[in-house]
Amino acid sequence: MPDSTTMTIRLSSDLKDKLDRLAQGTRRSKSFLAAEAVSAYVDREVGIIEGIWQGLADGEAGRTVSHEEAMAEIDAMLDAIEAGKA
Repeated sequence: MPDSTTMTIRLSSDLKDKLDRLAQGTRRSKSFLAAEAVSAYVDREVGIIEGIWQGLADGEAGRTVSHEEAMAEIDAMLDAIEAGKA
């Protein structure tokens, strides 16, 4: 079993009621569902932050493309898609 710890959080009564209903409907514990939700949220937010840091590092290192170059590449892709439909 992985290491775990206990944490106390405050929820609105409406959210707690929804969590209760979800736990009953899924036959999962409220603790399990809350841990899954926190895990998904944290993973998503960490990914966003890491993407921002990578983007800043790319900018500082000069690994960028001008707006004009990016738009030309997009336009070429769209033209190729349209040509394929014809």
